[in-house]
Amino acid sequence: MNFEEFKQNHTLITSYKYTWAPIDKGYNNRYIYVNVSDYLIKEKPVTKQMKEKFIGGKGFGLRLLWDATDPKTAWNDPKNEIIISGGPICGITQYSGTGKSLVVSISPQTDSVMDSNVGGFFGPFLKFCGFDAFELQGKSEKDVIIILDEEREVVEIYDAGDLPRDSHVLAEELTEIMAKDERDKMNVGVVSAGTAAEHSLIGMLNFSFYDFKRKKVRLKQAGRGGIGTVLRDKNVRALVAKVKGIGGNRNNVVNLEAIVERGRRFNKEMRELDDKQNEMRKKGTAHLTHIMNDYDLLPVNNFKFGSHPDAFKIRGDVWMSYFTQGVPDGCWIGCNMSCAKGVDNYELRSGPYKGDKVIVDGPEYETTSSLGSVAGIFNPDFTIEANFYCDTYGICTITWGTILGFVMECYENGILNEERTGGLKLNFGNADVAMELLHQVSRGEGFGLIAGKGVRAMKELFGKNGWGDRKFLFDIAMENKGLEYSQYVSKESLAQQGGYAMTNKGPQHDEAWLIFMDMVNNQIPTFEKKAEALHYFPMFRTWFGLVGLCKLPWNDVEPEDNAESDEPAKVPGHVDNYVTIYNAVTGQNVDKDELVRQSERVYNFQRIFNLRRGYGTRKWDAQPYRAAGPVTIEEYESRADRYDKQLIEKIGYDPTGKTTEEKMRVLRNYREEQYEKLLDAVYLRRGWTKNGVPKIEHLKSLGMDLPELIEVVAPYQE
Repeated sequence: MNFEEFKQNHTLITSYKYTWAPIDKGYNNRYIYVNVSDYLIKEKPVTKQMKEKFIGGKGFGLRLLWDATDPKTAWNDPKNEIIISGGPICGITQYSGTGKSLVVSISPQTDSVMDSNVGGFFGPFLKFCGFDAFELQGKSEKDVIIILDEEREVVEIYDAGDLPRDSHVLAEELTEIMAKDERDKMNVGVVSAGTAAEHSLIGMLNFSFYDFKRKKVRLKQAGRGGIGTVLRDKNVRALVAKVKGIGGNRNNVVNLEAIVERGRRFNKEMRELDDKQNEMRKKGTAHLTHIMNDYDLLPVNNFKFGSHPDAFKIRGDVWMSYFTQGVPDGCWIGCNMSCAKGVDNYELRSGPYKGDKVIVDGPEYETTSSLGSVAGIFNPDFTIEANFYCDTYGICTITWGTILGFVMECYENGILNEERTGGLKLNFGNADVAMELLHQVSRGEGFGLIAGKGVRAMKELFGKNGWGDRKFLFDIAMENKGLEYSQYVSKESLAQQGGYAMTNKGPQHDEAWLIFMDMVNNQIPTFEKKAEALHYFPMFRTWFGLVGLCKLPWNDVEPEDNAESDEPAKVPGHVDNYVTIYNAVTGQNVDKDELVRQSERVYNFQRIFNLRRGYGTRKWDAQPYRAAGPVTIEEYESRADRYDKQLIEKIGYDPTGKTTEEKMRVLRNYREEQYEKLLDAVYLRRGWTKNGVPKIEHLKSLGMDLPELIEVVAPYQE
């Protein structure tokens, strides 16, 4: 079907004509607002305050969502929004990892603010179409497709009609419809969810990109927090951006040569160092799998253990054997990290697409655990097929895996049984039943409807029904703030426990990944040093999401002399690249400290946004005990030498002759006390009260003493 045929078969509901203008120093200075309740489309200006204090990306999304909602706006209220924004650097092609955008919404899972970063073409193409953000509000009476077309300078809303609902076929069909020819498919970006997003709270968004080498439409995911569920609740089936072309300087940067020079420098590092370091071009992030197992950090059986004898079946070399080699696996133009690995011509064994040969995007490291070891499954074929179905159905692989681990542990402890699961034997390692449960979510059937509510909802439900001990349920339910944990065992890293549970949105590793600094290399032994790390790294990592950058080129390959630098964990050579690129794009003259201050403004704004919604205080930074220590006797005894030694050396407690239960109680008290001390230290370093609320004087020092923020925090000051 081409576009003319599409228009004949799909009703045009409304059309908005705009006048395209070139981007200026990374900004269009306007954004597009679409309300699908009344099909209103209009342009809005990007204010001076937005650019100075919120920069772009997540910052723009948070600012717009704050203004559009009130403290009680529910995720499925028409007032809730989905905002997509890239930021000023998003869309350049001369440096790796410059195609990211951030999606922001009120989450069905957490009832608070969610942000999720994503690659693919839509974020850059939104900018090329003429807009710094896409703001979606309302709820349509029928399924619609929203199209932004730079060539025709229009934004249109069409009846979705009989277009497919699962993402891999929908993205392919819309790309075919919008493109004039094969080459023109490079100029189409699609955002969609899928059938599982329609029946669960854990829906995610797929952002397409066209792989010209393979001649395939591929997908990247804005996975966390259920934003795909919000899209489908609004009865939006897809967003489409169509551009004239990508070109060399579409951002109209101030100093292109400075960016080109830094790009050449980074590309040289990738060519010469990647094979010696992380092999991102061969394995992607899946190179981590056996490393995590070796350090007892790979989640096994719902994070109960950190390693397993069968982990050799899913080590990095195994994934490399599945991935097609020697192709430019970047999800944005010009990215030489090539970490978006893919399994080509994979024949599906189950579900509605059984027998089809498909490309599977990934698995990345997180998915090798979430659709594998965390459920006690060490079968690459299961992981690959479940990866495909999670993507096309529109649910997050990280979230789904942690859900699987939780329900399987509940099953093995008698909290669930076949009667309660509708006949599903959900024991660890049961790959066939795990696959069936995933298909149930897509179909909106059976126990899949319960699992699709997420871990927090299930632990509350099971406890309310009297199916198990509430304390045990809460100890093993790997969620914080309503979001499922991502895939690292944090028990032996106090800093990583904070890096998970102190996050603004919930336990996702994009804020801070400190396990090696803390546990392996012992670089941050004191509370003060841990607090400094839990200040700097979340703030610096936030900056990537303000400007449109991927984190991986920052530290997944390092300059050869990085270890000789003053602060190798910060990779100062690459930080300097980012300072140079930001200034070259915008014409500003900021230093590395100002990058952190930019992030700190937005980070504190998001914390106060949570507070405005009834969260954002110390009690919401609590963690499930499984994240901090052994919950079960089996857990303790599997690492008894380690734990007994800690009792002696750290607490001065002699475990000789003591029962495992006694030793567990003493260890738990100690670890919970340590975490509370960490909270105190981090809050102090971040300029917050002991209850975790930003202090007014700190907001003033950042230039974020906005009246609406002061109004929220004032009642919580010490």
